[in-house]
Amino acid sequence: MKNILLASDGSEHALRATKKAIELCSYVKEAVITVIYVVDPSTAKTDVLLEGDVEERETMRKKRLAPTEMLLKEANIPYEIRILRGEPGPAIVGFANTHPFDLVVVGSRGLNTLQEMVLGSVSHKVAKRVEAPVLIVK
Repeated sequence: MKNILLASDGSEHALRATKKAIELCSYVKEAVITVIYVVDPSTAKTDVLLEGDVEERETMRKKRLAPTEMLLKEANIPYEIRILRGEPGPAIVGFANTHPFDLVVVGSRGLNTLQEMVLGSVSHKVAKRVEAPVLIVK
């Protein structure tokens, strides 16, 4: 498992998923993590109203990912961050299925719990549709 995809939104579950991905990398030399953060159009509209300009929104997104980045840097794990736009479940699935990942790691819950209750969790959609093995971290 050299190529790991880690979906993160800055939530506590995403941080636990980050720690698990780091643990897995400790068993494999030359492992690389690709972190994806999905900007959901429905929440992006709220971000515009709450945060104002583009720079403030970007700062907010970086702030959400900062703990994930810090953990990866401390563990000395090579990583890259990709920002995607779209509905989180399909965006993660599409990205995962068009790249050669050995494993997808995702937290069991994210920041938007209301949407999860109504539409089903992102982790459930990912587990059902991603072709690579998926690890859901509680």
